[in-house]
Amino acid sequence: MRISIIGAGHVGLVTGACFADLGNTVLCVDNDLRKIRKLKRNIVPIYEPGLEELIKKNTKKKRLYFSSSIKEAVGKTEVIFIAVGTPALQNGEPDLTGIENVATQIAKNLKNYRLIVEKSTVPVETGEWVKRTIERNNHFKIDFDVASNPEFLREGSAIYDFMHPDRIVIGVESERAKNILLKLYQPIKAPILITDIKSAELIKHASNSFLATKISFINAIAQICEKTGANILKVAEGIGLDKRIGKDFLNAGVGYGGACLPKDLDAFISIADKLGYNFELLKVVKKINEEQKKSIVKKISDSLWIIKGKTIGVLGLTFKPNTDDIRNSVSLEIIAELKKESVSIKAYDPWGMPNAKKIFKDIKLCLNPYEVARNSDCLLFMTEWDEFKNLDFSKIKRIMKQPLIIDGRNMLEPEKLISLGFRYIGVGR
Repeated sequence: MRISIIGAGHVGLVTGACFADLGNTVLCVDNDLRKIRKLKRNIVPIYEPGLEELIKKNTKKKRLYFSSSIKEAVGKTEVIFIAVGTPALQNGEPDLTGIENVATQIAKNLKNYRLIVEKSTVPVETGEWVKRTIERNNHFKIDFDVASNPEFLREGSAIYDFMHPDRIVIGVESERAKNILLKLYQPIKAPILITDIKSAELIKHASNSFLATKISFINAIAQICEKTGANILKVAEGIGLDKRIGKDFLNAGVGYGGACLPKDLDAFISIADKLGYNFELLKVVKKINEEQKKSIVKKISDSLWIIKGKTIGVLGLTFKPNTDDIRNSVSLEIIAELKKESVSIKAYDPWGMPNAKKIFKDIKLCLNPYEVARNSDCLLFMTEWDEFKNLDFSKIKRIMKQPLIIDGRNMLEPEKLISLGFRYIGVGR
């Protein structure tokens, strides 16, 4: 099939490259001309394992193309996915300006039937607004359909998630739209849920909000474990073995962050408020997450007694491993809190340094973990990169000013570190 992806961000690029790899001809469109020029030279602007190779492979096979023209996309492709960003406004609502602009441009360039598919995470009822916007600007009254096909891609494993999804959700209003999307997804073996557009839109926000709820729940239990001497790892294991609950997203730590969960939770709270429902449960989920971040700063302060003038080493700036994405990273928020206490901060991340350099001007960004540890009073582990698990901790012990490790992800072995002479502090253990 001939398809286009409007928006060459993380979701758009992964979606486009994967659809091309399944044998479709794909045109990825973005209004960032610099990004498009780079992509045409096989320079990928984000780090996602396997993505660069997939893009090179499919551009070479002439299945994947890049453009800055929505007109070209509407003219050449049967199915148009909208995958532009929906950043949060100050009140928590998603900014749908990009969605409206794209829908308007699609309408003005319609000459033949097209299927327009929401891929961006959008509030329920957005599909209706997309349809109205296209109808209002569709001066030649060309036939079209609107559908919703939410994405469930995890950064760091996005290609695998696309090719081996738990489910594919398709929200449609017509048999024609349903059959087109079923044909497009035919090569992927996964359960397909066909529903109306509003239900499809709700599924994405509800899913992410439920995952955030699981994380805040286990972090609240970790607080109880710390007060009683119980071990959160064993408690989480016992909870997760219940098939009704499952083990995923039951890892206690510094709280959730990233480009999706915080934004989607805020959006869902705002959506519910606008609909007249006070979603108090999600408001508490958010509150617990904020308190969890503060508890890490308190652990540092309590362990060092006087924190002012101390040097804190931070290992991990991305919100999770196997990505270069530092947007809404908990690490950045904790660094901001520590800076208020007049401490010196050194930091390192395997893939997040280029993005960190754009943000930080007043902390020392180091070349490796050992440079971070040297003469530090505390070493704070914030992202569970494999590189950090395999450090030479005997060397780390020798070069630190104080042998204090705070493990914000429960990724290290306390017994081993304690035997080397470290003071070890985890979360709920």
